[in-house]
Amino acid sequence: MRYVCLVYGDEAELQALSDEDSLKLTRDSLDYDRVLESGGHLVVAHALESPAFTTALRTKGGQVVATDGPYSETKEQLLGFLLIEADDRQEAVALASRVPMVEHGHIELRAIHLLEGE
Repeated sequence: MRYVCLVYGDEAELQALSDEDSLKLTRDSLDYDRVLESGGHLVVAHALESPAFTTALRTKGGQVVATDGPYSETKEQLLGFLLIEADDRQEAVALASRVPMVEHGHIELRAIHLLEGE
């Protein structure tokens, strides 16, 4: 079963990390991606561009309206995601709990919901 791990954190807090701590977090994240990959669990993992460059789309009066970011005023922003394969939710939680960014924010774990016809 596939699960998405949505990685949330405070971008300002991450930008305030020392160069050494930032490099360590990057290395730890890439190393864990390799661990997931070697175990057959990683489908894809990506960091996302800064929330300052977000574009939100919604309909208003039957028209699609684009609003450039930052769109959200929350302390934590969506900073990245991993798509993983796991036998069940318990295994997915165990895998997601070791994502290094969990120390700087939180991971939202959600099962992929297949639409009919997929």
